[in-house]
Amino acid sequence: MRAEDILPGDTSHIERGGMTLRKGTVAAFLANAAIWLDPAAEPADVAAAEAAMIEARPALEALALFDILAPRDPRLGALMGV
Repeated sequence: MRAEDILPGDTSHIERGGMTLRKGTVAAFLANAAIWLDPAAEPADVAAAEAAMIEARPALEALALFDILAPRDPRLGALMGV
């Protein structure tokens, strides 16, 4: 299966379980996790990344991301409740 089989290029979101899942949710989570885990990141950037990851958690759960992948960093796993 390829990305366009799940979400065609002209589509920005899908509905699953009554939730709107936007294209880019997983990529945004990964980018935010990289900032959150970076010891050299600015505190304001870390706080913004953390807030965005917490906000995205329901969508990531609806995608079953953490049923398949687990964060290596225990702090990130704890933040995401996995």
